[in-house]
Amino acid sequence: MSAILPGATIGILGGGQLGRMTALAARELGYRVIVMDPDPECAARGVVDRVVVGSFNDADAAAWIASESAVVTYEIEKIGPSALIAVQAHAPLRPAPRLLEVVQDRAAQKRWLSEHGFPVGSWREAGTVDELSVASAALGRCRAKSRHGGYDGRRQHRFSMAVTSDEIARAWEAVGAAPCVVEAELDLEAELSVMVARRPSGESVVYPPPQNWHRDGILDLSVLPGDLPEAAVAEAKRHTLAMAEAFALEGLLAVEWFLTRDGRVLVNELAPRPHNTFHATDAACVTSQFEQLVRAVCDLPLGSTEVTRPAALLNLLGDLWLQDAPPPIEQVLAIPGLRLYLYGKTPRPARKVGHLLAVAETPALALERVRAARDILGIR
Repeated sequence: MSAILPGATIGILGGGQLGRMTALAARELGYRVIVMDPDPECAARGVVDRVVVGSFNDADAAAWIASESAVVTYEIEKIGPSALIAVQAHAPLRPAPRLLEVVQDRAAQKRWLSEHGFPVGSWREAGTVDELSVASAALGRCRAKSRHGGYDGRRQHRFSMAVTSDEIARAWEAVGAAPCVVEAELDLEAELSVMVARRPSGESVVYPPPQNWHRDGILDLSVLPGDLPEAAVAEAKRHTLAMAEAFALEGLLAVEWFLTRDGRVLVNELAPRPHNTFHATDAACVTSQFEQLVRAVCDLPLGSTEVTRPAALLNLLGDLWLQDAPPPIEQVLAIPGLRLYLYGKTPRPARKVGHLLAVAETPALALERVRAARDILGIR
């Protein structure tokens, strides 16, 4: 396979913050970038050569993007089949649609993981209210998640210890009154994630895993490298690399992992794109996840994933800008080693509109700095 060299055009399906940051990395390498997004004022608008306005099912818009691009990638999972088919008629789509199809359906994802021997926690499928009732009774402490969409804690329901028929009804409503998966709650020691990049010619690299903390289903804090047991890290890396090979990955694959108190390492979810938990690579690693994606889909030699200095992340949600007074950004930026990233998105409750990265001599000090910023911002 021949490399796609700087000067060519990269198409991105989706113009959110991940598309924006990928576009910035691509432009630094000398590529032109066009994106497709339903929102003409999407986060990537100010940093790309063109925004093509179209829904994620718009085959005509996707075909136009592909016809103008040497390669097409995506920054969001909810691309429709018609758009994917339209892209492939004109340009390589990396990662390939098969990976996206598996990831778009939580039940299909869990079946694929189990069939290929990757470790997952106990779970059941539920297609009706009655099946949801049976699944929750069988699993005990558990939560229901919509099979499609519902990221960042949306379209989910965590069951109480004593499940009633009223709660079953509320849970069914929460998942959109549609088929869902029901997952057993786990006794967690830590959450971590592993990212692998693989290019069409077969070279692959894996990033050291960050340790992550979530609040209300949304990533709150992350630190790279994480303070994690070596055996658990080695197992998660080995499985993640095997997934990349099984999918013949061309691009990025991020895998969220659970480490349980009894030492098990279990898959949570897959994401075939840049990932919130790896934003710290922009400050911590020789090669950021965004530059790595560009290298991978263009079949260029992959960059080093070495951590040159620890970094920690704090997500910023739109709630901060919906208060009576604007957030005290000046005070936050007075913290040593802190960098602010805002995405140009209209603030809404629970919407990610930016993040902070802190670098330091140690992971603990980097975490201390973003936690100090969180205190200044009044984030609980």
